[in-house]
Amino acid sequence: MQDHPSGAKFIDTKPHRSLFERLTALISPEPENRSELLEILHDAHERNLIDADALSMIEGVFQVSDLSARDIMVPRSQMDVIDITKPIDEWLPLVLETAHSRFPAVDGDRDKLVGILLAKDLLRYYAEDAFDVRDMLRPAVFIPESKQLNVLLRDFRANRNHMAIVVDEYGGVAGLITIEDVLEQIVGDIEDEYDFDEEEDNILPMKEGGRRQRWRVKALTEIEQFNEKFGTVFSDEDVDTIGGLVANHAGRVPRKGDVIDIGRIRFEVLRADARQVHVLLVEKLPEPATQEPA
Repeated sequence: MQDHPSGAKFIDTKPHRSLFERLTALISPEPENRSELLEILHDAHERNLIDADALSMIEGVFQVSDLSARDIMVPRSQMDVIDITKPIDEWLPLVLETAHSRFPAVDGDRDKLVGILLAKDLLRYYAEDAFDVRDMLRPAVFIPESKQLNVLLRDFRANRNHMAIVVDEYGGVAGLITIEDVLEQIVGDIEDEYDFDEEEDNILPMKEGGRRQRWRVKALTEIEQFNEKFGTVFSDEDVDTIGGLVANHAGRVPRKGDVIDIGRIRFEVLRADARQVHVLLVEKLPEPATQEPA
């Protein structure tokens, strides 16, 4: 405590810092934005101060705040739903085959979504004589396509909810998203014994107006499948996947937002971590204009 000339008392509330700490602060100032912070984290990883898994999860946390529900939702066409206007025996095989814990329930049409059925509630079907599936439905949570994933994760935790239905600007069902989908953006893919790859899901067209056509491509897509889709002739001698091809061309593991042109194909990295690329946005570049001889 010090006396000022005016007689007022001054209390120093700042913790005492050593000379070394003050010099370090002058030489290495605190990061002023996210990019600088990520650079420091990558440098820490290169010096083995943090491992790749830790760096990957930290990057995932940052990515969650940048992504919205439309970026990772299961599209409407790929949703596994049950139609409660049909007899249970007709859709029960779907429940057994997919082994999901929750199913959106529709009333004859995918836009008439009336609730969520928990698979465990179907046990009553075998134990009760008078079983009405409508009585088993839980309320569905509807969210807009633009909802940020960090906000959605907070809502999932606060409301103890595990699934949300994504709707477009007209109120139609656009897709669904689960808490597992959000967590996978942070910790990577959470695989279980029921997960499997379907090649038809590896390359999906983006819904965009105008003439521009782009595709959302999983980085683990085989180069052979990519060549068949886009008419390219990329070699698979050195790498097997399109993500590996992009990383080889860049000479490093690409980061989110990187744009890499290979031939007439433009790759934009939508999702990646310190170890590998996960999702790419692909666009065909126009052929260069040919000049007619004078």
